[in-house]
Amino acid sequence: MCLLTVATLRRKALTLSVISGPAADPSTAEGGGTGDLVVSSHGRKRLTNMPARGRRMSRKVGLSANSSQFTLEGEPFHILGGSIHYFRVPRAYWRDRLMKMKACGINTLTTAYINLAAELELWVILRPGPYISSELDLGGLPSWLLRDGSMRLRTTYPGFTQAVNTFFDKLIPKVVPLQFKKGGPIIAVQVENEYGSFAKDESYMLFIKEALQSRGISELLLTSDNHNTLKDEHVISFLVAIRSVKLQKLNQRDIQDLNAIQPNSPTMVMDYWTGWYDVWGNLHHVLPPEDMVSTMREMLRRGMSVNLYMFHGGSSFGFMSGALADPSYKALVPSYGDESFLDMPALRYREAYEPAIMYQHLFLWDALSFTEGPFKSLKPVNMENLPVNNKNGQSYGYTLYETTITRGGLLKSGDNVRDRALVFVDRSYIGLFKRQSLELAVPDGKGRRTLSFLVENCGRVHQGRDLDKQHKGLVGDILLNNIPLRDFTIYSLDMKPSFIDSLYQAPWKTLPENPSFPGFFMGRLFAYGYPSDTFVKLPGWEKGVVFINGLNLGRYWSIGPQQTLYLPGPFLNSGINQVIVFEEQEADYKVQFEDTPDLGMAADIQ
Repeated sequence: MCLLTVATLRRKALTLSVISGPAADPSTAEGGGTGDLVVSSHGRKRLTNMPARGRRMSRKVGLSANSSQFTLEGEPFHILGGSIHYFRVPRAYWRDRLMKMKACGINTLTTAYINLAAELELWVILRPGPYISSELDLGGLPSWLLRDGSMRLRTTYPGFTQAVNTFFDKLIPKVVPLQFKKGGPIIAVQVENEYGSFAKDESYMLFIKEALQSRGISELLLTSDNHNTLKDEHVISFLVAIRSVKLQKLNQRDIQDLNAIQPNSPTMVMDYWTGWYDVWGNLHHVLPPEDMVSTMREMLRRGMSVNLYMFHGGSSFGFMSGALADPSYKALVPSYGDESFLDMPALRYREAYEPAIMYQHLFLWDALSFTEGPFKSLKPVNMENLPVNNKNGQSYGYTLYETTITRGGLLKSGDNVRDRALVFVDRSYIGLFKRQSLELAVPDGKGRRTLSFLVENCGRVHQGRDLDKQHKGLVGDILLNNIPLRDFTIYSLDMKPSFIDSLYQAPWKTLPENPSFPGFFMGRLFAYGYPSDTFVKLPGWEKGVVFINGLNLGRYWSIGPQQTLYLPGPFLNSGINQVIVFEEQEADYKVQFEDTPDLGMAADIQ
């Protein structure tokens, strides 16, 4: 449920003026639908846009930022926004989450769900990217862009602008009719995201602005930047958009800096972080509720517009999670903002199902015949440049590289392993390569032996100035006794649903007492009646990926902090559900299901 409602905080914020939501029917240029409630600064209430007895919105002016306060159709307007990512919430729960948002007093949604938002009388600030960050792998950009060895992401490099134009040609025509002036709920559009912290190309933001407007975007344009990059000249020169600041705790200096840049514009916090993301091997970060309440109350008292990021976080299913690069590489966990404004809610009660007992096992090498390939190459080929997926390369998962050796010695990775590699000789594990571990001894042996590297993409960096360098797999030579290894056989293990589904034909065996690793383990979860949400827990397992009915829930790793994976009820069938776990090194042979999440030992955000 909501930690608090905006309405509660608003009682002491005496200067607010709020138009609550759009017309329910976005198909008519005049608006239509049910009425909007305006609360004036003196507490008097009046209804606008009433179809029967009140005046209707003309929808000619839209959202304006020409004074110290936003106006919508000339009426004072206070943006009380919230973010929910459609890709982190099951489709079956979209309506429920948005209804909870509206019940908490939010009037504006800052992601997609455009038609649903209109139906529920929520305004929309559209954030079409192409770069969105959102702590996603490569900030939401497709990895095939990196097949171009000269690629310069988020610049006016022709290879990137061509891709952006192709993307916008498909997307923008779909949203143009949903703009406010055309009867829809979209009142503003954000231009890119946090470019002040990147700012490699002073022409880029102008290119994005023109790409949007030339395709029919006519509503107010916004930018959003971190408080410490507000003054970057490449964004300041972008005068068409009003800026908003991203922060977690209110700092008077940040607000002063924003007001100095745009002295006659409304103040908006586009991303008020209600939680924080976690990285593997660290603690679970939380923002104390009392701090959140205090900051929200102060922002509303000042008459500032604000967007809660996140209102509801959800989970980064599959391999979507990004990573940090500064000061060193750290991969993000799947859970995303579960300490957000709206705790992880459930339409029905959560269930602690009986454990799934693993009863079948498939050795990794027995599954290789179900991959696309294999591929032969003289030198290592990075994941993105593999000839798979219609020549678009491999985006996520694992890649297996194999070559032949005739002697032992010292392996040196030269920091060319991205991001983590289990190393085998004749399918027997000999050690681990990771970014901080650059050497490994290979035992001596007789004759020709197979040296294998199972390389995992743990997540591409989602922000910073090194986005162009996010190739995964083996990105350069691996040396054995200072001689580069050659003549590789390469298997792409992206573990897409089609691959997992194909494994039903694989030579599964009854689970032995001492199974070989890495391997796939199969069991069954029984859910009777209408399936409920639950949380997958794997004590005794080391590191891997969980698949339920072929759907990738995400990675688990015993080092934490996250100890459970969210399994939504809509992902389950009534009756038998297939559970497949890919485990790298150690298994307990049963999978547990809890009725509460375990996100690890918590630490307050400083």
